[in-house]
Amino acid sequence: MQRKSAGQRLCLYDSTELETVVHNMALQAAVLLPPGQSALVGILRRGEPLARLLQRQLAQLSGQAELPLYALKVKRYADDLRLLHAQTALTESPELAALDLSGTTLLVVDDVLYEGHSLLRTCAYLARLGAQRVRTAVLVDRCVCTQPVHADIVGVRLQIAPGDIIECNVPPYEPAFRIEVLRHGG
Repeated sequence: MQRKSAGQRLCLYDSTELETVVHNMALQAAVLLPPGQSALVGILRRGEPLARLLQRQLAQLSGQAELPLYALKVKRYADDLRLLHAQTALTESPELAALDLSGTTLLVVDDVLYEGHSLLRTCAYLARLGAQRVRTAVLVDRCVCTQPVHADIVGVRLQIAPGDIIECNVPPYEPAFRIEVLRHGG
């Protein structure tokens, strides 16, 4: 009897390599974000700690105070279809809703851009709150987006098989900062 393989996990980027990736993302963000008129929006779960990394890098680059950062809960998890929600669920943020966003450039940060549902829903929500300038940054772009969104800042572009899963391991949720691909066996 032949047994199916459970899959193979491969590390594509380790924490040392990702430090350089995040630094390069911060350099790009510094050009897009006007000083004193910008804020970060980190999509929970892993987009929020990535936004914190960018927040620190931007402060170091500019010599200015850290930009305000707001967490926004959005659930889709399209990469792992076992966790897929029928509709992209966004939990409204009273903190963001209380702000005058019309003069603020927002940078939305997420871990993986797959089909684009989470970024689309987030950008539409922020526009509804009055945001006029919204930029996006992702650590990984899978290059298969099906929605009319794109990332202004991309850490790495990965073209992998449709059934494979990209996992961004981001502290504090995982012990080590890394990007892995989970290849399903057959």
